[in-house]
Order: sequence, then C-alpha cells, then structure tokens
Amino acid sequence: MMVRLALAQSTFATVALISVCVAAHAQDSSPWEEQPHAAVRLLAGHALTSVEGGSAAVWRAGIEIRLDPGWKTYWRYPGDSGVPPTFDFAQSANIKAVTVLWPAPERFADGAGGHSIGYIGDVVLPLDVTAHDVAKPALLRLKLNYAICGKLCVPAEADLKLAVSGAGGAENSALSAAQARVPRRVPLGAGGDLAITAVSRGSGAEHDRVVVDVKAPVGVPVELFVEGPTPEWALPLPEPFSPAPGATPTMRRFVFALDGLPPGAHAEGATLTLTAVSPHDAIEVQSRLD
Repeated sequence: MMVRLALAQSTFATVALISVCVAAHAQDSSPWEEQPHAAVRLLAGHALTSVEGGSAAVWRAGIEIRLDPGWKTYWRYPGDSGVPPTFDFAQSANIKAVTVLWPAPERFADGAGGHSIGYIGDVVLPLDVTAHDVAKPALLRLKLNYAICGKLCVPAEADLKLAVSGAGGAENSALSAAQARVPRRVPLGAGGDLAITAVSRGSGAEHDRVVVDVKAPVGVPVELFVEGPTPEWALPLPEPFSPAPGATPTMRRFVFALDGLPPGAHAEGATLTLTAVSPHDAIEVQSRLD
C-alpha cells in the first residue's frame, strides 16, 4: 500500500524565491535533524522517468531515519500498539505529488504483552517525487511526525527541506537498497518462491477468522502482516498455525480473528492487504473476503 499526497501548485512568487535557494544549495542530502535517540534527513536520488517535452518527471528521493541501538519506529500499520508516521509535503515547490514507499518491516514486542510492526536501527523510506516542470528547480519540504520507542515511546518531529532535480548520485546505492526491500505487488498465488496461495474465511469462537496459506522455501522464516481497507481497521497480527494435513514442507499457515473492525464496517466484501516477508524477499497481495 503506497501513500499518495497531492500537492497544490506553488505560486509564481514562491517558486521564484525557492529557485534562488535551490540553485545555491543543491546537494544529495539535507542536514541531519536530531532528536533524543533519533535523527532524520532527506536524500536526493536519480530520475526515474520523464515526460517528453520536459513537462513532468518522477525523481527518486528518500527519508532516512537513524535510531540509537535498541530503539524502534513504526510501519504504516503499527500492530497492537504504536503510532505510524505522518508526512506533510504541502510546502514543497514545483512538486505535484509524493509517493511514500515502505520497505518490509519486522515484528517486535511492544512491552505490553503484544507486538508492534516497524523498523529497528536505521531505515530509508524511498520517495517517488513527481515534479510539475522538470525544467524548473524543485524544493522538497517535509514536516514529519513519528514515534520512537526504547523502553518508553516518545513523539518526534522534523522539518526538512532539500533541492531535488533527478541528478543526485551519492545516495543512489542507499535508495536502491531500500527500494529492493519494498514488497513486490503480486496477485494471489503468484510471487515465485514466496507466495500467498490461499485466503479463506471461517467461523471462530468469538469472531470469524481468516486463514492464510503462504508458500516459502523450507527453513526460511516468514512473517505475515494484514491491513484492512482503511486505516481505521485494527486487525490483530496473524499467528502461525498448523498447516493442513498432507501439506507440503514449503507451505505455512497463518490465522487471525476478524476483530478490530471500525463501527459499521463489514468483513464481507472487504479487501485486505497481506504482506509476507522473508529475509530476502517480500510480497504484497490484495484479497477480497467472501
């Protein structure tokens, strides 16, 4: 699931002012903005695509979050507890839209008996930045709110800005490595060695439950995460379950209760986003519940 943020086109006066700043301060990364136990900066990368005539372009950029040892931050869906980051790019100049991409997360104990989903140590969130006009300077400005957790969780924020043009080079390897960990979007049953092969709904003790079958190489650990059709859904984390009798050694089974639905929501017909993660691969599958 990608986050798309539409941006209003800047006025001519604002763009003119920003153009001077961009020309003077073009670089591959912004300065680190530090908080206790964390620091964050923007990265500029290469151009991904351009439109003939120079009327638009998509440039690679990124948000790098550096955490002290033992500290964590959250994925777009935080799990049993936690707060996902929020992104405000509205003060950017000559930028039409920004898509935030999410590298594969991991599960960790939340200290209250449950589990959260996120990142430990350093993480780079790739950005796809769409410019209004590739021939003009662009300024990426981000107001970021996020949470970091050690033994306690604390809120953090940053106000970052960086000129982008698609000509960045020094941070391309870090951005490419982060992009490689973004789950591939594949249909149900597809994906190669790692695949989500079946999703079924059945009755449970208090709530209906969903059973998910995942194919993975023997001995390779797999995590499964599930999201509802809107952020208001707070589904529990899928847990490993005994595979069906006669299942092959490559088959894993996970189960979760259809609990945590927002008021008035119905499971029937809802589209779930399932993310399967192994040490060297990650896939994302959308599946509609019958």
